[in-house]
Amino acid sequence: MFTVDDHKKILLVVAGPTAVGKTDLAIRLAAHFATDIISADSRQFYKEMRIGTAVPTRNQLKQVPHHFIQHISIEKEYDVATYEKEVLEKLHQLFLTKKIVVITGGSGLYIDAVCLGIDTIPETKPETRLKVSDILNKEGLEGLQKRLQKIDPQYFEVVDQQNPRRLQRALEVYYQTGKTYSFFRQRQPVPRDFDVIWIGLRRDRTDLINRINLRVEGMIADGLFEEAEKLFNKRHLNALNTVGYKEIFNYLKGNGTIEEAVEQIKIKTRQYAKRQMTWFNKNNNYQWFHPENFEAMVAYLHLKMKME
Repeated sequence: MFTVDDHKKILLVVAGPTAVGKTDLAIRLAAHFATDIISADSRQFYKEMRIGTAVPTRNQLKQVPHHFIQHISIEKEYDVATYEKEVLEKLHQLFLTKKIVVITGGSGLYIDAVCLGIDTIPETKPETRLKVSDILNKEGLEGLQKRLQKIDPQYFEVVDQQNPRRLQRALEVYYQTGKTYSFFRQRQPVPRDFDVIWIGLRRDRTDLINRINLRVEGMIADGLFEEAEKLFNKRHLNALNTVGYKEIFNYLKGNGTIEEAVEQIKIKTRQYAKRQMTWFNKNNNYQWFHPENFEAMVAYLHLKMKME
């Protein structure tokens, strides 16, 4: 085994779609390497959103140290640039005593920010932002979606299509510069003082769909409706523009039945998982494993790190 100072430090990415089994697998890997886990789930950051974001249980959190889970309030603006800065600071601390650290989650943008750096996207003028805001006000989310799909189908394929702020940002950049958001994302990675090993988790489609459906039903049983009801008056906050909460908010406004809301959560979650995989599949660095194939994964990692 290497000692801490033998070689460059390693950040081990464990990524995959929602409900694939990242949490349990990441904990097993962190325990194996006697290290910590950094969360890269952009919704598990928030204290008030426990059930709807599948935050690890207390027992899971006790097994290995976790960071960036329920550490801020939904009232606070928290973006990927802030996350990148804070995670790099945390990694600097952890790498003083550890050879390897695990980062896990389904938010590909946040993982890439830490591992590769954030793309330099131009700032936009107030009048440009107002123009795009008017589209949202007059035509709703669908108006943003249709425009971005036509202007930048490449980015539209991977962006959270239900997040108006992400869609607005991409349209603002295009109207400001005449270049697509995808254009500004095609650049060289930022050098890091650690190496990255990319592990991707996947299951066959039927298995994943079943797990998603079971997870949603479990969230409902655990009190997701009650959790969302408590947050209803804050539904305008960007953090709550999240699958699970949005559908329940719609129900609480008098639209549809409980059963219809639950079915919509399942459908939207499956669509989200598909977009996650589209994002991850564009990164050829990932080595893919079934989540239950732990021994093969560890063997691969030891070989990769020359730790035989």
